[in-house]
Amino acid sequence: MDAIVVDEVRKRYGAIQALDGVAFSVRAGEVFGLLGPNGAGKSTTVKVLSTLTKPDGGRAEVSGHDVVREPNSVRRAIGYVPQSSGVDRDATGRENLMLQGRVQGMGGRRLEGRVEELLELLGLADAADRVVRGYSGGMKRRLDVGLGLVHRPQVLFLDEPTTGLDPEARASMWGELARLAEGEALTILLTTHYMEEADQLADRLAIVSRGRVVVEGTPDELKLSLHGEAVEVELSDGRAADAEAVVASLEGVHEASVDGRKLRSRVASGARAIPAILSALESQGIVVEAVTTHRPSLDDVYLHYTGREFSAEDEAGIR
Repeated sequence: MDAIVVDEVRKRYGAIQALDGVAFSVRAGEVFGLLGPNGAGKSTTVKVLSTLTKPDGGRAEVSGHDVVREPNSVRRAIGYVPQSSGVDRDATGRENLMLQGRVQGMGGRRLEGRVEELLELLGLADAADRVVRGYSGGMKRRLDVGLGLVHRPQVLFLDEPTTGLDPEARASMWGELARLAEGEALTILLTTHYMEEADQLADRLAIVSRGRVVVEGTPDELKLSLHGEAVEVELSDGRAADAEAVVASLEGVHEASVDGRKLRSRVASGARAIPAILSALESQGIVVEAVTTHRPSLDDVYLHYTGREFSAEDEAGIR
């Protein structure tokens, strides 16, 4: 059975159409990623699924419960870890978890045992009785995850769980989340704008752009859907349109596009195509500053299906 079903969900905030017919499903027991730039609609989707906001249209279910008609049943079935930390900085890690458990109606040895289990699982046992104010950013974020897990939810929502962490803490958090997915046997929906995070953690993912899902599949399926290799040429002048026409006409070039002074193309073999591309551009007097080739990445997938560069759209924060 699908643990999450989202069917043509729409949500508007004033003049902004945050969700414009989002649709996807998450199988029970899998880690599913919503990957997209800042402002794509990921957090709004999670807020709808966690009953924090009502959709304007469409249908959404979590653990078989409709988020609009059965919000209390949905809340009992889920854990939610928002972007902003919810820990009490003046309490210890253990006290934070115990309080959250009591809020969820737990108590006694059952709660104490669960807290000990989570402290071990999240690598916080040695710091359990220290005040959270002295925790590192990564430790606080792991404690946030623990708060969402105390009551053993069926579905866990992780909204940008590593935003704000340094690269070392982020990598450590990825390891914790991977172990969590194996050890807790629950469904996880993860939102992220980090390509590497989605690639490493998600069993399947949906790429979201401007309030819509543009493509869905496993990370490998999505990358393999772009046949061949990418070749990126950095031009030294403003003749990008001319360069695009030259490269697009070459045999073996599947597609070509320009973004500023960058010319991107997809070819069967980058090593074989680069000499032909450079020769063709040179024959037209188009000067090249640099050229690189690589196998398809999720960045390439995003560019292919949206026609826009992920990093630029992420920085702009369209929504």
